[in-house]
Amino acid sequence: MDNSESDFSLKSILVSFKQCLNEKEEVLLDHYLTGWKGLVRFLNSLGTIFSFISKDVTTKLQIMERLCGSPQREHYHSLQSMVAYEVGNQLVDLERRSRHPDSGCRTVLRLHRALRWLQLFLEGLRTSPEDARTAVLCTDSYKASLAAYHPWVIRRAATMAFCTLPTRKVFLEAMNVGSPEQAVEMLGEALPLIEHVYNISQKLYAEHTLLDLP
Repeated sequence: MDNSESDFSLKSILVSFKQCLNEKEEVLLDHYLTGWKGLVRFLNSLGTIFSFISKDVTTKLQIMERLCGSPQREHYHSLQSMVAYEVGNQLVDLERRSRHPDSGCRTVLRLHRALRWLQLFLEGLRTSPEDARTAVLCTDSYKASLAAYHPWVIRRAATMAFCTLPTRKVFLEAMNVGSPEQAVEMLGEALPLIEHVYNISQKLYAEHTLLDLP
């Protein structure tokens, strides 16, 4: 998987998440994973601060790419078809990790949780004033999402790392779409799409009681 940052642009993420849903509002995994690769490039472009998240996400993306390229790939066309296939064939560890430690359902759930954190953080960047402290924005977003699933040691390390985050302006410029004002405008386009994909995924997982997979 190409994790180079040079070709990253927020516009590419916008395109991926625009293409993520079909007319039935099914989440197409190919575009979902492509969108995530763009988000990883964005995180990596900011240095090692987010490496504890981006490395884990990269591992999850590699698992999903293997499943999407496997002999069973027809079942991994969309999130909905994957859930139906894995749940229907008892390929998901529901109570503890055992026979299926890297099921698609478990793997996407981890990406789903991380997407919520990133969505909240980017929304904070979009709506905050110029002098807003990114450390506070990121910490608040983390506590409202991913922190609940991390042990204390990781939570502590994460919040300490967030204290070294660059300014809001640096974040917006790293999105490679022009001025900070242009980045804010494009975030206004991209984030509702990301949130819509998140909400559809959340509902699907809730319907199948998959939100707390071990």
